[in-house]
Amino acid sequence: MPVIRTLPDARDYDALVRDFRWAVPDRYNIGIDVCERWAAREPGRLAILHVRPGGGVDEISYGALSEVSNRLANVLTAHGIGRGDRVAILLPQMPEVVAAHVATYKAGAVALPLALLFGVDALKYRLGNAGAKALITNAQGVAKIREIRADLPELSFVLCVDGPGEGALGYADALSRASSQFRPVDTSADDPAMMIYTSGTTGPPKGALHAHRVLIGHMPGIELPHDFFPQPGDRFWTPADWAWAGGLLDCLLPSLRCGVPVVSYRFDKFDPERAFDLMATHGVRNAFIPPTALRMLRAAPPPRGRHDIRLRSIGSGGEALGAETFEWGKAAFGLTINEFYGQTECNLVLASCAMLGVSKPGAVGKPVPGHKVAVIRQDGSVCAPGEVGQIAVRRPNPVMFLQYWENQAATDAKFIGDWMTTGDQGVVDEEGYVGFVGRDDDVITSAGYRIGPSEIEDCLIGHPAVLLAAAVGKPDELRTEIVKAFIVLKPGVAPSEALATEIQGYVRTRLSAHEYPREVTFIDEMPMTTTGKVIRRLLRDKA
Repeated sequence: MPVIRTLPDARDYDALVRDFRWAVPDRYNIGIDVCERWAAREPGRLAILHVRPGGGVDEISYGALSEVSNRLANVLTAHGIGRGDRVAILLPQMPEVVAAHVATYKAGAVALPLALLFGVDALKYRLGNAGAKALITNAQGVAKIREIRADLPELSFVLCVDGPGEGALGYADALSRASSQFRPVDTSADDPAMMIYTSGTTGPPKGALHAHRVLIGHMPGIELPHDFFPQPGDRFWTPADWAWAGGLLDCLLPSLRCGVPVVSYRFDKFDPERAFDLMATHGVRNAFIPPTALRMLRAAPPPRGRHDIRLRSIGSGGEALGAETFEWGKAAFGLTINEFYGQTECNLVLASCAMLGVSKPGAVGKPVPGHKVAVIRQDGSVCAPGEVGQIAVRRPNPVMFLQYWENQAATDAKFIGDWMTTGDQGVVDEEGYVGFVGRDDDVITSAGYRIGPSEIEDCLIGHPAVLLAAAVGKPDELRTEIVKAFIVLKPGVAPSEALATEIQGYVRTRLSAHEYPREVTFIDEMPMTTTGKVIRRLLRDKA
């Protein structure tokens, strides 16, 4: 098959922008595009190279992925899952995740990726808010769901890849009884396909609902920073969880669409040496590595001379890369790390591409062809070069979300006219490079995750010793920021290191390992406005 690429055949940025045209068909389905199209022509083509924890390797072809996803789609439909129903996927990086996504899209349902690191409170909120009807998970996920199943009346079907038990059917048993033939539901490019929850900044997390066209919308933002991806011999890997937009849409689905094998491996905890070895042993050519992981790699001994790493491209995003890591990447890998920018609602809209000379220290990059990105004022007018404003993306745009799930007010508030606001402050220079200045909200950026304080604070005040709580970001060299909690204890409760540790564990187990406060400070009085809002600016200054 010919190379699947959306960018024009030009090697000049201005020409790419001038000549680019979106080609989004009226009828489109992600499942067909990332699997069936290849399975029909090259069924033996490698899709997933899964490295097991013990070191063994499973090679999954497009033909095998097609058969398994067809069986799973039949299982889902047999249990009443149909067009528009939400199917939660609670699994680590593994082939079953890919089959679950492909099956869900082919069934016309909506994929709801969730991270295994979520605790029961975080899962209960997301599954309940989404009205998830089905869940595909493992034994670890089944154990968490057991605690909250009674609070999820719409969750009617649970499938466990580790076998049956506790209200879940066994994945292998169910698929063995299903047909390997399935006729995909006819979907339009604008039909809902997936929902990814963002961190709550002024309230609970919101479900960003995306259409099938979101994958096509991502492609220029993959091709540009990965030096005109795909190229012969490309093989993609990311340590980012496929439950997040970064892992799913910055690596997995675009690679499968292009016929590029994806290396999968579950890191319980990121290990730089294991990452170097993984890239070398399995011939990784393209990688999306968030800045925090790059900083951890930088802290390890240099890979050259120890690992035969032959990367062709590295893309990085989610937080500022920093000049030192940028320069380290050149020395360690012999290539330039290209940054990119976006958010769950509208991803990969700014990028660098050193191959084209679009790379500037201190700047994220320039607008990706096909996307109209600007820095705007509060009235929606475009800022002058050098003027700080809010980074915004103009609609219509195929990568832009449809809406926040059952939250029209929040959806409307996201826009100023036809500009979708990002909540991030930025500046454009005379050459058109966009630089990130800071946030105009209270989101904490830690290890590539955008973390809203509200969910953490709600969890903190659930602890029997806590009266008031506020979560802010504290600058951190490795993670960009860490979560720091300021806590007012209930009367009669004495502060102690043991209590701080207990509270940290409380949040870690009920929300997730990336959201718990790495530092806890007890204070006598919470700074608040006259309307009762916490003045986080003062706490950030104190942190």
